[in-house]
Amino acid sequence: MISSMTGYGSASRQVSLGAGVVADLQVECRAVNSRFLDLGFRLPDECRGAEPALREMATQSLARGKVEFRAAWRVNSGAAGAAKANPHALGALNKDRLDALYTLQEHAQVAFPHAEALRIADILRWPGIVSEPRGEEEGWITATLEAGRAALTALMDSRHAEGKALVTVLTTITSKMREIVKSIEPKVPAYVSQYQEKLTERLAEALAAQEQGKGSSGTELMERIRQEVVLYAVRIDVAEEFARLKTHLQAVDTALAGKGPVGKRLDFLMQELNREANTLSSKSVSEECTQAALELKLLIEQMREQVQNLE
Repeated sequence: MISSMTGYGSASRQVSLGAGVVADLQVECRAVNSRFLDLGFRLPDECRGAEPALREMATQSLARGKVEFRAAWRVNSGAAGAAKANPHALGALNKDRLDALYTLQEHAQVAFPHAEALRIADILRWPGIVSEPRGEEEGWITATLEAGRAALTALMDSRHAEGKALVTVLTTITSKMREIVKSIEPKVPAYVSQYQEKLTERLAEALAAQEQGKGSSGTELMERIRQEVVLYAVRIDVAEEFARLKTHLQAVDTALAGKGPVGKRLDFLMQELNREANTLSSKSVSEECTQAALELKLLIEQMREQVQNLE
């Protein structure tokens, strides 16, 4: 299934911290456009052990995009009840660090006698004063992998949904391009014929002027005729451009109907389509042909912008 490179997914799991306390762990997975697969991880220390497995999981599932895994956790709100039943459920005071903090406060009050004493909330927030329950490493890794796998699945689902929408947009554009080609291609012979008539008239006028001695010299006239003939030969041969345009459009449809990563393939086809549209524009023998070529280039640019989002 064709996918976009942008998407988002998240999932939550719970981790036992011991003493009847659990943590709510949330893992988020975000993806944006990138030429290659670029993985990033922002995990708390408790979840670091799951990073290698998460990386392998993402590598096997994704081909392109800048993908970032983020994890965060907090003690479940139900821990308040556990704290009433067990005072140590939310952590234990580190007596040594508490004594050291008390001594530090005494020294500070000597230096700053008017300073306010530490409040209980300040003490509890002081690093190392409260040793919080952390649970077992295996429990953290298991929960992180489960949440990470679910978040990655949600990310892929969102990328598939956006990819499906992009396919619809691109298919609509290719249909418009086919209509333009279908409309202008049969008219080209008539435009070329008109161009040929104008060219013949100009050459006849030049020959008449030369015979009357009013025009260019014979050498200059022959050079002008040569240039006009070369220009005419170039402009009448557009069959290959139309053929290649239709071939490339068919290749685009084939890619859009396929599965798996197609972004790079479609990006190449956009370059080829643009090359043919530019050639048609340079060979144009009428305003209508020029306008058709410009419309094709505009549609190709619209497609190219959308293709940049595909994996």
